[in-house]
Amino acid sequence: MEINDSSWEDFILVGFSEYPKAEFIISLFVSGFYTMTLTGNTAIILVSLLDSRLHTPMYFFLRNLSFLDICFTTCIVPQMLVNIWSGNKRISYVGCTVQYSVALALGSTECVLLAVMAVDRYFAVLWPLRYTTIMHQQICHILAAVSWISGFANSLFQSSLAMVLPLCGHQHVDHFICELLIIIKLSCADTGPIESKMFIARLIILAIPVCIILTSYGCIARTVMKMHSAEGRQKAFGTCASHLVVVLLFYGTIMFMYLQPKNNYSQRQGMIVALVYTIVAPTLNPLIYTLRNKDVKRAVRKVLWKI
Repeated sequence: MEINDSSWEDFILVGFSEYPKAEFIISLFVSGFYTMTLTGNTAIILVSLLDSRLHTPMYFFLRNLSFLDICFTTCIVPQMLVNIWSGNKRISYVGCTVQYSVALALGSTECVLLAVMAVDRYFAVLWPLRYTTIMHQQICHILAAVSWISGFANSLFQSSLAMVLPLCGHQHVDHFICELLIIIKLSCADTGPIESKMFIARLIILAIPVCIILTSYGCIARTVMKMHSAEGRQKAFGTCASHLVVVLLFYGTIMFMYLQPKNNYSQRQGMIVALVYTIVAPTLNPLIYTLRNKDVKRAVRKVLWKI
């Protein structure tokens, strides 16, 4: 039996419900990390706005990243906690569609934004004297806008393809969130052509930024190795190390999730990896960017002293 999208009322997010004790522990873990995500990323946004010395391209893009992480986790975590703590695993078809569309849009935006941040580090290290001239305010705003627009365009394309698929009578989604790859599995039509288009879209939104990041850091590494000053090499490395760690954490999990064929997709593995990139990564980003960053530490002390 086929059921059109318009006739769906609810999906049931199964998640970790087969393991009630583990599910409760996971919910505590998730709520703790969500609180840290909100606190850490909000702090970065406020501190970088309040301290004039942090009004630079690097911190402008970092504010965008922090805002993205807040939105991304908020799109997922509250619904997940409500489902676990209330015992009601249902989510409406509209709610499910909104969740996977917005999550995909924000995730895609972050892919492009991380590439933009790599280009920013490229100019900061290779062209330090012309850096402020090249990365002026208008260019930064344009690059940020390109990141957001391309991310939402990718989501619009893939989500619109998923919405036209007729769904079978299976309401159970074996995940803790509405995830596009899982929803496609509920279709009783031939999804091959649509999946091919989606795979190409995912490949573009991932491969192009990865190529930009690798090229940027390849040039940076070559320049740093040519530096005669150990202090200069250390400063250049410190400038790029935080961003590189975030890139590896984000792209490692995303590429595992979205660049494998549907037949090889393991739902259990998918849920574990999803916990990493939806819950853990947004929490670690503020820590990664601030632990070794003297400018941020100084700005935090300055803001706290004023309070």
